[in-house]
Amino acid sequence: MELIYDKSVRGRRATRLPPPVADASPNWPAELRRASPAPLPEVSEGEVVRHFTALSRLNFSVDTHFYPLGSCTMKYNPKAGEAAAGLPGFREAHPLWPQLRRGGLLTQGALQLLYETERLLSEIAGMAEFTLQPLAGAHGELTGAMIIAAYHRDRGNRKTHILIPDSAHGTNPASARLAGYEVVTVPSDENGVIDFEKFRRAVNEETAGVMMTCPNTLGLFETRVREISEIVRAVDGLFYYDGANLNALLGRFKPGEMGFDICHINLHKTFATPHGGGGPGAGPVGVVEKLRDYLPISRVRKRADGVYYLDYNAPKSIGYMAPFYGNFGVIVRAYAYMLLLGGEGLKEAGGQAVLNANYVQERLRARFAAVTQGRCMHECVFTGKPFAAKGVHTLDLAKALIDRGIHPPTVYFPLNVPEAIMIEPTETESRETLDRFVAAMLEIADLAERDPKALHDAPLTTPVGRLDEVEAAKRMDLRWKPAEETAAG
Repeated sequence: MELIYDKSVRGRRATRLPPPVADASPNWPAELRRASPAPLPEVSEGEVVRHFTALSRLNFSVDTHFYPLGSCTMKYNPKAGEAAAGLPGFREAHPLWPQLRRGGLLTQGALQLLYETERLLSEIAGMAEFTLQPLAGAHGELTGAMIIAAYHRDRGNRKTHILIPDSAHGTNPASARLAGYEVVTVPSDENGVIDFEKFRRAVNEETAGVMMTCPNTLGLFETRVREISEIVRAVDGLFYYDGANLNALLGRFKPGEMGFDICHINLHKTFATPHGGGGPGAGPVGVVEKLRDYLPISRVRKRADGVYYLDYNAPKSIGYMAPFYGNFGVIVRAYAYMLLLGGEGLKEAGGQAVLNANYVQERLRARFAAVTQGRCMHECVFTGKPFAAKGVHTLDLAKALIDRGIHPPTVYFPLNVPEAIMIEPTETESRETLDRFVAAMLEIADLAERDPKALHDAPLTTPVGRLDEVEAAKRMDLRWKPAEETAAG
């Protein structure tokens, strides 16, 4: 496809601006001024619209294609949430507006939404209170790790490390390190869950806490949560729940009731807020009663007369984790989603996600090597190792899916599975869509046996084919150059 620069015709304009005021230009130093005008493309308005519309048709998007990498990055979300976030009272609100003004209320609606969202999440997670400030899942992890550190400082505890299973999310170790702790990795056992005996031996008086992802990155529920909680509590450690996979357990499992002290929830994974392409996200953090005082400021409170306000009186708080109150538009979408589905609807959504993942796992088990023998939760993990004898790797399988109109699933993660393929179909996909995906995967498996080279060349139907990703990273070509400049080298 042509670049928009290739469509440029000298003198053509989409719009005309008034002539510049003679003395309006800043007095820039000569070395910072252009010797000639910037070589911007010169095209008509119609050509601009057609160019970018054509580009949009080349994109994979959740509105046009199936994304089996699921909620980790992209899943379908109800358009009602978009409508709620677009309401003028929410869209046009400014965080620096005063909470109250003479003669009326100004930001009460926004504060009420924040307050009620915290209450809903607290009920869902079994926590005493939530903060909505963290701007993403990893930001929520860091918030939780800082709360762990604040708790131990306040009690005069000498704690040096945090235990993290090797099946946890990859950002957990970084969050623990940023909070000042060493990381001790606990391996998984032959069943894919934490090795309980090795965990027990790793705990000592210097253990600040444990960060656990449940279900873990293999899509398995950690079955000895209560016992782990008791062992951690015996050394005055804190038990942290990475709730990135909570969408598998909605309505069936409350971290606070299972012994967890802190948890974060990814609103963009579980509560229907768009993610992918770098954001936006939200990672609210909840705590049990004994940790309330360490939550970030400010806190949204409700007076006896029903007026909402911001409370900054928290001497033990870890302080601000974000400039204001989190990604507000994301929170509005999540609030609308929770009200739209209700308690039973959220439970049904989690159950459907688990059903879809198990359906895919059993349909593909015979041709792809499933990592686990039993049932999975919201995601299933395979390995591409059986195809290695034919010179085919997981990356080849993923690229071949693109030619079949399906976005590839997560590959090469979890890190403790060689040639990993993680498939998360989410709760909204129909059986017909899952059947098309399974058929494509089985077709690719057959092709790997018959004609491995065909997979090495994939994708063949895209404007850009298989790239040498290492070379592309080393020699990035990010700037358009005029033809005469390119010819001159």
